[in-house]
Amino acid sequence: MNQLPVPGRDTVYVWIGRSAGDRPELVRRLLRRAGGALLGRSGAEIGVRRTPGGRPEVYADGGRTLPVSVSHGEGLVVVAARADGPVGVDVERRRPLPAVPLAGRWYDPEEAAWLATQAEAGRDLDFLRLWTAKEAVGKALGTGLRDGGLRRRMPAPGGPAELLRPVPGCPGVRVGHPEAGDGLVLAVAVVGAAGEVDVALA
Repeated sequence: MNQLPVPGRDTVYVWIGRSAGDRPELVRRLLRRAGGALLGRSGAEIGVRRTPGGRPEVYADGGRTLPVSVSHGEGLVVVAARADGPVGVDVERRRPLPAVPLAGRWYDPEEAAWLATQAEAGRDLDFLRLWTAKEAVGKALGTGLRDGGLRRRMPAPGGPAELLRPVPGCPGVRVGHPEAGDGLVLAVAVVGAAGEVDVALA
C-alpha cells in the first residue's frame, strides 16, 4: 500500500476515525475531509448529503460529487473515497468466532470448504477477511448484501501480491485488504478500474 500515491494513478483514500461519542458527527467530519482532499482543491464549498437510496454523498460547488463509502462499529468509523469510480469499504475488529459453522451457513460452498482447510488459529481472520470483502463489494456495487451477496465468491485471502484482486464472476470488480493495524480487518473494493489501483491511508 502506498502512503503517497503516484499522481495520475487510480487511488482509494481511506480515513479511520475513533470515537467514544457522536458517531454521526465523526462520519460527517471524515466525509468532509475526503471531499476537501479530492474535490476542494480550488476552495470549493464541500457538503454531505444522502442519496434517495440512503447512501452518503459528498458534493462540491458546480454539482461535482465524490464516490464514497462508510463503515462503522465499536467506536470506529472508516471512510473511503475514490475520484475514479465506485468504492466500497468495510471494517471489523478481529475476534474469536465459530468460523467454519458460520461459513457453512452463509458463504458459497467452495469458500466454506476452503475455510475448513485453513489452520484453526487463523480461521477467524480468514472468515472476517471474506466477510469484509463481501460487504465492501456489495457497497461498491450499490447492492449491499441483498440478492445473495453473502454467497458471492471472493478471492481467497492471502493470494497474489496485488492488493486489489479480481472478484470471481464480477467483471471489473476488485477487492483487497490493506493493512490497518490495531486488530482491524479492513476491506476495500472498486468497480470499473482500468489498471492497478493504489490504496492510501490518509
